[in-house]
Amino acid sequence: MLGFASCGNKSIEKVATSEQQHHEEKGRVELTGAQFKFANIEFGKIESRSLSGTIAVNGILDVPPQNMVTVSAIMGGFIKTTKLLQGMEVKEGEVIASIQNPDFIQIQSQFLENKQKLLFLEQEYKRQEELYQENVSSAKIFQQVSSEFHTMEANQGALAERLLILNINPKTLTQSNIRSTVNILAPISGFVITVNVNLGKYVQPQDIICEIMDTKHLHAELTVFEKDISKLKKGQKIRFQLVNEGNRERTAYVFLINHQISTDRTIRVHAHLDKEDLNLMPNMYLKALIETGSENVNSLPESAIVQSEGIDYIFIKAGLENHAQTDTTGKNLEANEPKEEEHAFEAIEVKKGLVQNGFAEVFLPKDFDIRKAEVVTKGAYVILAKRENTEGEGH
Repeated sequence: MLGFASCGNKSIEKVATSEQQHHEEKGRVELTGAQFKFANIEFGKIESRSLSGTIAVNGILDVPPQNMVTVSAIMGGFIKTTKLLQGMEVKEGEVIASIQNPDFIQIQSQFLENKQKLLFLEQEYKRQEELYQENVSSAKIFQQVSSEFHTMEANQGALAERLLILNINPKTLTQSNIRSTVNILAPISGFVITVNVNLGKYVQPQDIICEIMDTKHLHAELTVFEKDISKLKKGQKIRFQLVNEGNRERTAYVFLINHQISTDRTIRVHAHLDKEDLNLMPNMYLKALIETGSENVNSLPESAIVQSEGIDYIFIKAGLENHAQTDTTGKNLEANEPKEEEHAFEAIEVKKGLVQNGFAEVFLPKDFDIRKAEVVTKGAYVILAKRENTEGEGH
């Protein structure tokens, strides 16, 4: 009887040791049939899928330099009239103010005076040219008249340009319409964003009267960190959201890439919007994703990848191992007759890559068999919770 008891104790110890090793097997999790049903577990395969890499950046809406104009007076004078108000819309060529200066009268008068002199010199030039060709007049006289005529012609051309700058048409200028007030016209269509004048104020040529901005062609000015510069290319698609528009998504494309890195180790990327919107305003803050290109990668639904202590895992279906079990009377059951239905899973450490449209790139161990593995695509967090609880009880 002592020998029988000794053999019995060894058998019990052997079973206990086997069960302990079974439960402590690293990465292996078992669920009962009820737990499996509760978790609503689904399986899937690792598939090759085309995913686009992205760069997350911030930026603002801005206008190109040619779409923002600073309006100044060509010559000094007093503001005679103005209707400028911040925010008002103006059209190109529209009168936005008028300026008064007695010097305007002198320029017009000089132009009309030179106009008459030029007519006389032109006639004298033609007469001396004929005389010179017939050897009646000397070359010296002809050269002197020619010099005076061309000098006056040049001066008259310069005065005509000054009048055009002052928005006075030299072709229609006569003695009867000389004026001391000239109009200032809007050089572009857009919105007035600053006004620096009022009636009666004297402005110098370098003074800013107002600023006009054309917001029809806004672009996105993005800030990209140095580590992502090598991924940038012209024409790449951009998806962005304005902070005041919730989840509304807009699109643009990379138009220009700056080639100078700033002191904060970033570069500026200029992007054109695919669709213009007059409701947008400069300096609106935005968040964007620059798509760096598509490639075929091993992927799984995001729900298949779980994380524990900073490590990503997936669970695959594993075969059940046969272990000796006992019923309520202590009698051993056959290894091929489990107490209840069980499901086994194996945890595989992976790395998560690109994520897009609910799918994630997954980097697998070198010896992983993609064709045979059945991956848990739904319910993975329930299995992870069971695994962590089991490990906690073991400690």
